[in-house]
Amino acid sequence: MKTTPMPIYMDRHDIPEEITAEHVALMHQEDLKVEHLFGCKGMTYWCDTKRHTAFCLIEAPNREAIQNMHNHAHGEFPHDIIEVDPHLVESFLGRIEDPEKNENEDLSIIDDPAFRVVMVIESSDFLHRLDTHQLSMFTQKFHRSVAKSVKHFEGSIVRENDKSYLISFRSVTNAVLCALKIQDSFKYSYPKLERDNQRLKIGLCTGSPVTEKDGLFSESIALATQMCELIHGQIVISPSVKSLYENENRNAVIDDKLIRTLTPKEVSLVTGLVQFCEHNWNKPNFNIFTLSKELGHSKSQLYRKIKKLTGKSPITFLREYRLNKALELIHDQKGNISEIAFESGFNSPAYFSKSFFDKFGILPSKYAQMYQS
Repeated sequence: MKTTPMPIYMDRHDIPEEITAEHVALMHQEDLKVEHLFGCKGMTYWCDTKRHTAFCLIEAPNREAIQNMHNHAHGEFPHDIIEVDPHLVESFLGRIEDPEKNENEDLSIIDDPAFRVVMVIESSDFLHRLDTHQLSMFTQKFHRSVAKSVKHFEGSIVRENDKSYLISFRSVTNAVLCALKIQDSFKYSYPKLERDNQRLKIGLCTGSPVTEKDGLFSESIALATQMCELIHGQIVISPSVKSLYENENRNAVIDDKLIRTLTPKEVSLVTGLVQFCEHNWNKPNFNIFTLSKELGHSKSQLYRKIKKLTGKSPITFLREYRLNKALELIHDQKGNISEIAFESGFNSPAYFSKSFFDKFGILPSKYAQMYQS
């Protein structure tokens, strides 16, 4: 009779400055001595003494078993625990077991950070990301060049499809240089006529695998995706990417003509903007007044900030956010056009159809016909 495999979890420990990699290795050994008492199996761990964090990868029946094992072994409770897919862990971090230790080593000390640079690439607009158009020879050429660039700059492709990539890098410098190389390749992959119908967006930010939110590198992936989808600019990077790049390359400065760097306040604004839109996009009071109140800015301040970030006025931004949501609903066949129009916050199906056509170049009824069963 087949036994169901236990879930795999990753936890995060914030460790004091005085704790060394050797201390973490000793605590890992203590876990391994008692793991059988709690039905757990310690697979490996990552230690980052520079950022004072450690991450354990553990097969376990549940989160409580992990907490009890750590408490019994050394008393150090993890700050967060998330369930993970081991294949994703390996894609992001390069391994799911301990590195081989030297024969003469009594204790395997792993001083290996789990900190990564996360890159999201989107190579089509919102409409074509949902469509299933056959790839042109030029698009195939571009995707080959992306794979070649990622390999050259020692990145790891975590996920990919015809329209987007999720990539992990150890080195901030390699990540930035790879983004610039992909940007350059994009220009030469398409003839001018076809390039006008293409879109390249690259978002880069740094992060750790486990935070308060569920999902491996979830906060970093979310921010890098928002950079691609919301921010005006072909390559957009977080403040931490800029700082680390310039620290690693003492004589180098990020070229703001090629790369847009968000400020910490802009990152905060993007996060607040997305949270508001996610919770309110289909409500009648989804408008500039409620948005400015929610974010604590006057209408004029908000206009300037959103225009600078996205290249769009707040009213246009909010309307297009609704239209993108409506596009998903039509694609997933969640109702007829009138129902989706009202569900998306439009008071008139006719106005919805006009707005949809202005945004996507196709009537919603025609788009719905493409996906009828």
